[in-house]
This record gives sequence, structure tokens and C-alpha cells, in this order.
Amino acid sequence: MNFYLVDDDRNVLAIVGMIVEKRGLGRVIGSASNGADALEDLRDLTPDIVIADLLMPVMDGLTFVEEARKSHPQLAFIMLSQVSSKDMIADAYEKGIEFFVQKPVNSVELETVIKKVSASLSMNRAFLKMQNLFQQEMQLAPQPAAPKPQEAPHLAKLKTVLQRLGIIGDLGSRDIQQLVDYLITHGEDLGSSTLGELCGKFSQNPKSVEQRIRRAASTGLVNLANLGLEDYTNEIFTEYASTLYNFEQVRREMDCIRGRSDQHGKVFIKSFLSALVAYCQN
Repeated sequence: MNFYLVDDDRNVLAIVGMIVEKRGLGRVIGSASNGADALEDLRDLTPDIVIADLLMPVMDGLTFVEEARKSHPQLAFIMLSQVSSKDMIADAYEKGIEFFVQKPVNSVELETVIKKVSASLSMNRAFLKMQNLFQQEMQLAPQPAAPKPQEAPHLAKLKTVLQRLGIIGDLGSRDIQQLVDYLITHGEDLGSSTLGELCGKFSQNPKSVEQRIRRAASTGLVNLANLGLEDYTNEIFTEYASTLYNFEQVRREMDCIRGRSDQHGKVFIKSFLSALVAYCQN
């Protein structure tokens, strides 16, 4: 695993870095003393796990995690802090962290947490590969029965696309269907509102909805890249790699899967959703 560290205390950076590398947990590929600088670094670096302090100058840890997840939904976050407020800890988990570790850092506790997060990431990646194999088998199976008459045609088309991407069972799939249905039935354009504003029409916690949508879209990108590695002429790959996604980003994800690069592909979420709307209306 590749790690990125964010803390305004140099001693903490040194201690955490030593725990990571001396105990064979992975390698530290970068660090910063505040969230703003870390966001700049993440444009060029692709860590698997980010360990960040809660209270920092310029940009605090909660804001950093929230902003980082927008462009890097695949990252796992571990947060460090001396804060014991239950509300702040709950807010940290709501922002998307995996674990909250109290300072001063206990090396045994941090090592245990890192191993758990690493194991979870490895398991998720293995699941995605299995999901991809299952998706390929599904392509050989008979096509699903026609949708029930009461289901809107555009929703039937949308479900077919999500199924072909291998994300129909993802938590964010329901949110994607709800959002695309709203845009089509109300004749709204994505450019007139932010994604957060649109998600707010369906939930009192639009940030969680937005995160689920981004994660589902990112899973689709990984599945598509795996299809391309298996068969570059695969029908699903050729149809969606340059329509729902940016082809260069799909290629980047393929290189990452091959181990040729540490750079994961990115999903431009508004373009992804706009393309889904277009598919449903054609």
C-alpha cells in the first residue's frame, strides 16, 4: 500500500512514517503540513491510504477529507487527533474516514488499524475482479425479460447500462437512477445546478448521496478497464469507454491495474451523468 501523511507536527509525521515503513506496512510517497497542500499533491500522487490529522492550520482534516473525496473517491482515510468530542468524531466518520485514532499515537494500535484498512482495500479489489468475471458470464446469458409496462422506458434503458457496467447492485446505483429520472422527467440540465444541490432534492444528507454516486461511477470505471484488459474489442468496453467515461482516464486505470503506473483513472461525474441521460433519451 502507498501512504500519504498530513499533519502539522513534524514529529508525528516522522513517527507515523516510521511505523508504516519499518513494520513493512507499505511506503510513504508524500506528506504535507496542512490539507490545502495535501490536495495539491494528490493531483499528481495516487496513494491507497491517507493518514491525516484533524486539527491543522490553513485547512482542517475534515474539510480536507471532504474535498479529497470529491476527486479521489477510491482513497481510504485514517484520522488522527487528540479531540475526544463524540460529535466531531461522528462528523469525521460521516465525511468518509475508515478509522479514528486518538493521539498520542500508539504504534500497536495504528499498526492494527492500518492492517485492517489494507485488508479491506485488498478484499474490495478482489471483489471487483470477481464482479467483472461474473459480468462477462452474464453477457453470455439470455437477455433479461422486457421491463414491466409500468416502468418508464428511460429507467429500463438506464438499468441496462448500469448492469452492463457491473454496478446495478452498488449502493450508489439507486441514487443514480433517482437522479437521472429526475433530470429527464423535469427536463433539467446538469449545468444549471451543482451535484450537491440536485442530491439535496432526494435526501437530507446530500453529501452522502453524492459520495455513493461517485463511488459507483468509479467502480464502473474499474470494471470497464478490466473488460478492456481482457478484450480490447469487447462490446461494452468500446461503447462506454469514450462516452460515459474519458478514454484517456480509462487507459490510465488499465495501466494502473497492470502495475505500469500508480495513477488511477478519474471520473468526471457530471459528464458521466449527462451521458447516462443521453443514453436514456435516445
